[in-house]
Amino acid sequence: MRRFYWLFLICLLTGAAAPACHAQKQLVLLKNQKVRLRLYPGDEIVYRLKGSKTVHTSYINNLFDTAVMIHQEIVPFHKIDRIYFKQRNLLNLAGGFLVTGAVAYFLIDQVNETLVQGNDANLDKGVARTSLIMTAVGVPLLLLHRNSRRIGGRIHLLTVDKGSAFYHPDIRNIQWVPN
Repeated sequence: MRRFYWLFLICLLTGAAAPACHAQKQLVLLKNQKVRLRLYPGDEIVYRLKGSKTVHTSYINNLFDTAVMIHQEIVPFHKIDRIYFKQRNLLNLAGGFLVTGAVAYFLIDQVNETLVQGNDANLDKGVARTSLIMTAVGVPLLLLHRNSRRIGGRIHLLTVDKGSAFYHPDIRNIQWVPN
């Protein structure tokens, strides 16, 4: 019974400390009111300024309503031309399934030929053709993704606070902060 009280006390204290950890501002990249990228202070950001060809890599130090403090300089959102980040979508997922399915189909056929039927390993033309087609379609889909997004038009940056509809609590490294 004593263990139950200790467990209850620990759960109560960690539950009371959790809201204090989620009050951090976030930088979100929106496309058609959908969040495509979410960055927190301390995260690495790779960006390019308007009128420049150099790509800057640094970390987010602080977030303001219309600007971001990157390392020691303040960069307004309207001066950022492009943000670089890995983007994955349904086509990448389908490509991975096609390549994995092609390899699995070929290997299952070879195991069936050698172990189950007791024959020598041979190459069935139908299985080889199907595996090659699945691989030929899957590899480009797997590698097809954009590395960056241009800011402007339907795509824009926004700083969000806890009350915003775009806010999502950061659960990567929750720490208790006393009030």
